[in-house]
Amino acid sequence: MIEEHHLRVQRTARYFTLGHPSAQTNCLVIACHGYGQLAKHFIKKFDVIARPDTLVVAPEGLSRFYWGGLSGNVVASWMTKEDRLAEIADFSAYLTRLYEHFTSDLPANAKIILLGFSQGCATQLRWMAREKPAFSHLVLWAGSIPEDIDYTPARSCLQDKPLHFVYGVEDPFITPERIAAQQALAAQLPMAYQVHTFEGKHTVEREALRRLFEQIRP
Repeated sequence: MIEEHHLRVQRTARYFTLGHPSAQTNCLVIACHGYGQLAKHFIKKFDVIARPDTLVVAPEGLSRFYWGGLSGNVVASWMTKEDRLAEIADFSAYLTRLYEHFTSDLPANAKIILLGFSQGCATQLRWMAREKPAFSHLVLWAGSIPEDIDYTPARSCLQDKPLHFVYGVEDPFITPERIAAQQALAAQLPMAYQVHTFEGKHTVEREALRRLFEQIRP
């Protein structure tokens, strides 16, 4: 008889930073990339918000693969439908350890901004629902709120926190039906839902990112 088993092992995760933690740091941004990306490329988009008081941390998904077959560019993913609960548990533990590493020395009034792009949106929300990290703003960029999560245990963590949904008006993945579904799900969360749009497609557009951080950063 074939039986499925799991064995917990230790492995090395990779992340990139933009900026340096210091006594000046009063804004921490944890930015999760989308499907088929690498953190070292994704974090370059955040150069437009670089300041001495801001630290950007871009963790990389734990699963890497060749884009387009057995050769070519190497990219990463946060999870797939295969053994998904174990993958969610693994990346949640990873993000919690990263979060604790960088928040331990932050001043009490520092802002913590959690941002996800595309698949990184679901990654952030699954981690938040599971681990309930303290944060100031949640930014969902060109992604979705997962429908299969029970957010009730995390309501105190989410209560009255700003939720920013950002997307390009030419994004082929953001259809009117998907926007309506997103709004319906957001209405069930105890968060202050805001929508930001820009002229563009499925990407983190630098000028839109700069404008957003002018609004939400101290």
